[in-house]
Amino acid sequence: MDKQQAVREAAAAVLEHGGPECRTDPHQPLDAMGRAYDAGATDEDIRAEIARQRTA
Repeated sequence: MDKQQAVREAAAAVLEHGGPECRTDPHQPLDAMGRAYDAGATDEDIRAEIARQRTA
C-alpha cells in the first residue's frame, strides 16, 4: 500500500468511526492511522484528507 492510499484509508476509517458517537470499534481507525504513519504520512496529511473527504 502506498502512502496516499494509506492516508485515504485512514481518513475514511476516522470518518466512519463517527467521533464521540463511536459507531465502529476504535481500533479500526487507529490501526488504519498506524498503517498510514508506517507508510510515511503525517498528522497533517491525514487531517487534510479527512477535510477533503468531508467536502466530497
